[in-house]
Amino acid sequence: MMPFALRLTALIPLTAGLGGALFGGAFLGEPAGPATDSHLRYLSVLLAALGALAWWCSHDLAARGGIFTLLVGIVMLGGIARGVGVLVAGPPPLPHLLALVVEILVTPALWLWWRHGLRRRRPGPGLRDWLGAD
Repeated sequence: MMPFALRLTALIPLTAGLGGALFGGAFLGEPAGPATDSHLRYLSVLLAALGALAWWCSHDLAARGGIFTLLVGIVMLGGIARGVGVLVAGPPPLPHLLALVVEILVTPALWLWWRHGLRRRRPGPGLRDWLGAD
């Protein structure tokens, strides 16, 4: 069940990243100058890559747990940055707020679910186990 949930969640950055890469600012329905459009397309490819890596990790979390942990950390840091943006610039449109929920709540919940499953299979996790560095 965990691999399926991770793949389903990975579809979000995969599709959003591909949409941003292909359509630039138009994907967001916002006007964007050349510099903003270029930046958005670049970051969109990185977003799609995060989704692709999460999908790849879902096929063998036992062996790819360290990479999964790193991805979760990256996504959470991005969510924190998005949250700062909400505080500084005001709330963005609903799809961006939903992305914030995924970044701050859903992604760490998936990681905790995975860690809980590991602890059930192996007693007495150490720090390396907790971080997913198998």
